[in-house]
Amino acid sequence: MENPFELILEKLNSLEKMIGQLHLKNGLASPSPDVTDINEASRFLGLSKSALYKMTCNREIPHYKRGKRLYFDKSELAKWVMRNKILGRDEIEKQAEEYIRGNPRR
Repeated sequence: MENPFELILEKLNSLEKMIGQLHLKNGLASPSPDVTDINEASRFLGLSKSALYKMTCNREIPHYKRGKRLYFDKSELAKWVMRNKILGRDEIEKQAEEYIRGNPRR
């Protein structure tokens, strides 16, 4: 009698191979955990799908399009979210001091 774990491993390897072939057939080199669709991007950002569609239409958010489908890179979305940081009072004061030191009155 064969080891049941070996049978499960064989089946998993077979499934992985089939999934890889499907991705190649559909033009995707390999499935990437960083690439998301509109649904997952909506959950990730906490925005509605309609808001995301509008932002992609206005080119306000980084995205990719293949045919009629939209794709997003999670790392690019995270950078986009972090791009407009609101400075704290300490950081503003530090920048002001550096500006005054670098630009003395004449």
